[in-house]
Amino acid sequence: MTGLLVQGASAVATLAGGLRRGGAQGDAGMVSEGAPAIACWEGRILAVGASGDVEREIAAAGLPINAFRRLDAGGSLVTPGLVDAHTHLVFAGTRDLEWQMRARGAGYLEVLAAGGGILSTVAATRAASDQELMDDARRRLAEMLGNGTTTAEAKSGYGLDTSSELRLLALIGRLGGEGPVELVPTYLGAHAVPAEYQARADRTEAYVAAVIGEQLPAVARQGIARFCDVFCEKGVFSADQSRRILGAAADLGLGPRLHADELAPSGGAELAAELAAGAGCASADHLAAPSEWGVAALARAASVGHPVVATLLPATSWFLGKHHFAPARRFIDAGIPVALATDLNPGTSPTLSLPLVMSIACVEMGLTPVEALVAVTINAAHSLRLGDTIGSIEPGKAADLVIWDVPSVQQLPYWLGARPARTVVKGGRVVFERG
Repeated sequence: MTGLLVQGASAVATLAGGLRRGGAQGDAGMVSEGAPAIACWEGRILAVGASGDVEREIAAAGLPINAFRRLDAGGSLVTPGLVDAHTHLVFAGTRDLEWQMRARGAGYLEVLAAGGGILSTVAATRAASDQELMDDARRRLAEMLGNGTTTAEAKSGYGLDTSSELRLLALIGRLGGEGPVELVPTYLGAHAVPAEYQARADRTEAYVAAVIGEQLPAVARQGIARFCDVFCEKGVFSADQSRRILGAAADLGLGPRLHADELAPSGGAELAAELAAGAGCASADHLAAPSEWGVAALARAASVGHPVVATLLPATSWFLGKHHFAPARRFIDAGIPVALATDLNPGTSPTLSLPLVMSIACVEMGLTPVEALVAVTINAAHSLRLGDTIGSIEPGKAADLVIWDVPSVQQLPYWLGARPARTVVKGGRVVFERG
């Protein structure tokens, strides 16, 4: 059988119609009348709507109904597969010690002095074998799939030298090839200044030169990464350094992304807006502390047809105990498209659950359940430049679906920490069934 017919849903959130911003962020494109159904053929959506209409479209396409496997949604909600647009998937070790230190009031410098921080994960990752890294990443991907994620961005950034960064990207490429979770590889060599540069007076500039002159050309030749990301933050990489790195990356065919304004206004939001019309910055992530000028710049870019998706990472702020979250409502009210992601990493967001991220976004940032669903489907897909192929249930798009053990979008983030994904479909094929 090359067809799949999903029937018996209480409702289908289609997310049809493209990128959402402003008031449209609250539109899930619901189909709830006439016993909603979805027909998939050869891995793509054929039709969605009332059951009788879908069966008529199958017949109109000249396809035999007995070529479709029937899947009963059992009165449950069906949505597109979730899209996790910001993860650090491949790494070794954990950083639970520094988590406990922070809980006792330790600051960033104290954590660093105890051997914590990004560089501790870099050391562990460099020392791990390919098999160890792959096995750990496969376990994470299996859990993500069980939480409804069918596509995820995956960054390098725990290598911080040419050979190690290429190695991580190669592993991400292999993992993506294995499936079923589709991976979007991102090069993040500018994640931190590695230990071997720390004794130099010009350490950050020297490392930026190595990223631009050595790492980026090698990454482009390898041909796996689709994007280049930079940690644009005070004390890490400045807006000017980030601009130079992303400009060099764009010249080599890598799309720009940004870790922006996580801890303090750093000019990251402004830079993302500046790059939107030229290199086409896909996403500005974190944005927990943007300046007023940064928010205004992102709003202007969206209003003139060059939207940068604000990909917010509330689990990170929550896990760090910051009690200070990205101003999601301000972004939405300003017409800036908002996405949500896990920021999966061992130091500041060890979560594999987008439903949990949706819950935190609703509780702490004031998003509605529908706005949160938009943020982990169609808007997240657009932040990866995949909005034409995934992120919604529309004819011609990939048949990536989740049947949830809840009847409505409102209940999806309501059950805190639950695992409500019952059945996950990727490319028209059932790839996960709970129990």
